[in-house]
Amino acid sequence: MYTNTFQSAAALHTHRAPVYPFMISLVSLEEIFSACADFQTRSLRLGLDSGRLVTLCWVEGLVSAQMLTEDVIRPLTSLARLPEGDSQRQSLLRILAGAVYNCSARYRETMDEVVEDLTHGCCVLLFENAGQAVSFEARSDARRAIAEPTLEKSIKGAKDAFVETLRVNTALVRRKLCTPELKLVEAQLGRTSRTTVALFYLDGAADPETAAALGRRLDALDVEGLLAAGILEERLADAPASPFPQLLHTERPDRFAQYIMEGRIGLLVDGLPIGLCTPVTLADFLRGTGDGNSNRLAASALTLLRWLAFFLSMLLPALYVAIALYHQEMIPTRLLLSVIEAKQKVPFSTALEVIGMLLSFELLQEAGLHLPNPIGDTVSIIGALIVGQSAVEARVVSPIAIIVVAFAGIAGYTLPSQDLGAAVRLIRMALVFAAVAAGLFGVGAALCLLLLHLAELDSLGHNYTAPLSDGEPLPFSRLILRGLGQETNPDRSRTP
Repeated sequence: MYTNTFQSAAALHTHRAPVYPFMISLVSLEEIFSACADFQTRSLRLGLDSGRLVTLCWVEGLVSAQMLTEDVIRPLTSLARLPEGDSQRQSLLRILAGAVYNCSARYRETMDEVVEDLTHGCCVLLFENAGQAVSFEARSDARRAIAEPTLEKSIKGAKDAFVETLRVNTALVRRKLCTPELKLVEAQLGRTSRTTVALFYLDGAADPETAAALGRRLDALDVEGLLAAGILEERLADAPASPFPQLLHTERPDRFAQYIMEGRIGLLVDGLPIGLCTPVTLADFLRGTGDGNSNRLAASALTLLRWLAFFLSMLLPALYVAIALYHQEMIPTRLLLSVIEAKQKVPFSTALEVIGMLLSFELLQEAGLHLPNPIGDTVSIIGALIVGQSAVEARVVSPIAIIVVAFAGIAGYTLPSQDLGAAVRLIRMALVFAAVAAGLFGVGAALCLLLLHLAELDSLGHNYTAPLSDGEPLPFSRLILRGLGQETNPDRSRTP
């Protein structure tokens, strides 16, 4: 069923002409790697036979010196494995048949293949007289150890997280889903970076139409380098200009495996310690990491709380500005008197207060993110306590404005997805400007435009607002209750 589903993804850039259309030779290879101090070569005599001279090439740092010595050089110089009197072709056949202690021995006959192997951590044995080569797997084990997740922490969940090495990440997923139905297709993207991208899907659960659509988009991806997740997200999203995220990021292999079991398609990129899942819905970004490890009633209550925080974080500052500027009659009398008293000596309008506080909140957040942890914590404390308190005492802003902005910011921090939190901050500011322009009418008009945008938004052809818009019964129950509406495709009523 999935024989040709990822045909385009598996053959990415194979239609291009070889980058180095030379015959295999040491001179050409040294010319390609000129001014590369880490490119190393060593001449060897097969079985110590003076008539069989070969050259071993590798890039220092990408290969393991121990593997190179014990698994490649030692058997190549062993007379017992490569007896004297064999021709170079006979020696080549013996090496491919297992004369070298290595799990991988690939025959190469083009310079393009040789360069590709060298830059990906292999060592290459050159038979210059025959214009042929054999590459051996000898990647270095220097990599970051598997550690606990730093962003998606869970009390009762697994304690392993993705790292920057692709093969380690694929193994972590395989350990979660121990079945041959879990399929893996790899391709290389980026004209310069040649970054390996792995596509995961569960045969029988993933939608073949969705898989084919993703394969076509990857096939059309033409970039210089793939070193950041945002490059993939911009080019794979249905609406790259939308502030809402359309690929779900996770650093947890168990969560990644869970989404694959639900019929989604996963992407792992070599060099990035995160997994990407698609298609997704807005509801997926409001599900917490530990929901699957909690009681169903507790998890559903927390989901409902996150939805409430989502709306409060987005709407609260705009509602305060609209009511304070245009609809004071909606404020209870005692609260209105308190607001008037607090505003008597403040020289700025309510709109300027809220906009200024929102900008200050964003500046403090950025400062805390880009500074080292001890300094970042100190800056946050100074901004929250000293600057805020001083601003109130100096009558620059009113206490109610600080309370509204702080409450909206805290509500935004309860969202499990940082990408969704960034979208909420942008929409929050836009709603404040709409409230300044036309009060509650402006907020209502802006919300109508937002709902229209969400209704038109798709994720690989699937409704972004499912389960509210998939036409199936009990949409709100499936939106909140854990275990409902999460079986397989996020929108089974609509095909891409």
